[in-house]
Formats: sequence, structure tokens, C-alpha cells
Amino acid sequence: MQLVIKDLNKVYPNGVKPLNNINLTIDKGLFGLLGPNGAGKSSLMRTIAALQNPDSGSIMLGDIDVINDKTALRKVLGYLPQDFGFYPKVSALELLNHFAVLKGISNKGERKELVAALLQQTNLYEARHRNVSDYSGGMRQRFGIAQALIGNPKLVIVDEPTAGLDPMERNRFQNLLSEIATNTIVILSTHIVDDVKNLCKKMVIMNQGTILYEGNPKDALEEVRGRIWQKSIDNHSLGAYRAKYNAIFSSMVHGALELRIFSESDPGDGFTLSDVGLEDVYFSTIVNNLPKKD
Repeated sequence: MQLVIKDLNKVYPNGVKPLNNINLTIDKGLFGLLGPNGAGKSSLMRTIAALQNPDSGSIMLGDIDVINDKTALRKVLGYLPQDFGFYPKVSALELLNHFAVLKGISNKGERKELVAALLQQTNLYEARHRNVSDYSGGMRQRFGIAQALIGNPKLVIVDEPTAGLDPMERNRFQNLLSEIATNTIVILSTHIVDDVKNLCKKMVIMNQGTILYEGNPKDALEEVRGRIWQKSIDNHSLGAYRAKYNAIFSSMVHGALELRIFSESDPGDGFTLSDVGLEDVYFSTIVNNLPKKD
């Protein structure tokens, strides 16, 4: 089964265009949707999840017309939005059972077995009697995945799932997503580059409603290799360097400010050729596609 998105457009009443002629074909496995806050990622996720209609375009999940047959989509969709709440003073066991009823699993024995399996899969079984509202951030996200997996979905959408998680919980969540994606289309929308680097075989970089890059993370690295240069600079000179060079980002490294720039050839001025990471792909793609200032 494939998810095929063609010529998708959306304009909000205030004139913002979060979706600008989006065309994507997504197969089983983990698909990374990478972009800064406000890039249009959440709008795309809501549209794929049939929570809002586009102004034009089509979305097909296998033979399901997502825009015109929302009921059919919801039977095979698992969705973990960026922000979600819980009923107060309700245990994970009770709440997951409730969601399973809403999903149409009416057989009590089947439902009990499914809920227990999902709690085991997300490593929440020992905490099943605790109120979900009392869970840590990482536990809540894992519970969110558990509810998204009810009904054996063909498409799972997770929107910014690791934001705010500590490194251990992020790693645990990444492993869980990788396991789920073996037989399912999983779309991971995030601004955290490491999530895509560690998990996804295919990714896109999106900004201002437009797809700027589509490909394999490893291939993306090759496209910037030999074009990223670095130099330790004084904090006060950052503005001057940014004005002179195609700066992609700066960060503190061992107590010194390191500036990274994109250049097809040796820029001189003390810059040295750098090893590249997916962060360089991400920032150079965003920076090099920003509207030019007059």
C-alpha cells in the first residue's frame, strides 16, 4: 500500500499558504517530514488525517480517497498529534479499553487481549493502573502510540513526538517507531534532525508550505559533502561573517563559537573543510531557499 499525494494546496483566510503544491509518494516504513516550526508540517499531517480539507489536490491511501471518504480512512489510521489531552483520573488500562471500544472492537475478550498487548509493546504494562494524567512526558507519548495502534492501522502519523523528551525516552520512542514501521506507513513529522537521521530511509525538508528536498538521508549527505566549511570565531564578529558568507548555522563547541558556512569552493579566511551531518543538509536547504532580501 502507498500513500500518494498530488498537487495539494491550502490557503488560510489570513493569506498564509501552509501547503503549496505538495506531491509525495510514501511507501511502508518510516518517512521523515523535517522542517522548522511553522513550515506547514502540522497542516500537512492534519490534511492527511482528514482533519481539514485542502483547497485543491488529492490524497490516496491505496484505493481509499482520503479527502472524499474520511470514514474509510479513519478505520486504518493511527494518529498521534503534537498536543493531546487525557481524561483526569483515568488509568491507562481503562482509557485504552475505551479507545478500543470507540474503534469498533466490541468483543470484550478480544479487546482485553489487544489492550494488554499494546501496553506490553509500549512498555507501559507495569504502569497500566496509573492515571495517564500522572505519567511522565515520555510515558504519555508511548501511551499516545498505543492508542494510535488500535485496530492494526495501515497508516500511522506522529507529529513532533520526541519534542521535550530526555535522551533515554527519545531513544526508547525511536526504537518503538522503528518496530511499528516494519509493516506500516509511518510518517514522522519533526524539527529534530536526529529523529530523521536515526530512523528514516526517506525524508523531505519542508519550509513555508513547500517541499524543498526529497530523498534518502545518506544521499543528502553526499550532496553537501565538500561544501561545508567551519571556523571558530569571536561572538562579536558573527554578524560580519554572516553578511560576508553563506552562513548556515553557528553553535558553541568546546566553549568556542563555531560558524558553519556553505561554499562550493575554499572560502579561505581561515575556514577549514568540515565533516558533514544531516544538520548541514537541513540548515543549508532552509537557508539557501529563503526569499532574497532587497
